[in-house]
Amino acid sequence: MSKHPKTDPTTAMTEDASRPTQQRQTKQRRAIEEVLRSSSAFRSAQEIFTELRTNGAGVGLTTVYNQLRSLAEAGAVDVLHSEDREVLYRKCSQASHHHHLVCRSCGKTVEVDVPDVEQWAVRTATAEGFTDPSHTLEILGTCRGCSAKSGAS
Repeated sequence: MSKHPKTDPTTAMTEDASRPTQQRQTKQRRAIEEVLRSSSAFRSAQEIFTELRTNGAGVGLTTVYNQLRSLAEAGAVDVLHSEDREVLYRKCSQASHHHHLVCRSCGKTVEVDVPDVEQWAVRTATAEGFTDPSHTLEILGTCRGCSAKSGAS
């Protein structure tokens, strides 16, 4: 799979045809998608908006929020809630369910598959009488590079 997947001009960012957003591609949406593709870090809607404005894109903050929500619902972006509960977004690089290790300092993100977590979530939900469980898991910490810079371990 290429680093920058091809997109159909009538749909949004997708890894493949199995996840189209069924939403019309607009100039603003394409600009937002390009900003998302340009970085592997999680970013807030405000940060994305600021970059768009710096680059001369005529996109309003409300449009940025609406497009990010739409992309998240379509599974085209990952969504993370920071420690201060701010919603952050990042272009998905995996179509399948996955989790994230996120550096608190620089935002470096590593996608990880953890089968034990999947099994634990199903076992726990089933034991409590829940059906059709789903979950999210993000592990926040300090990456090796930032730890080395600060002398932390």
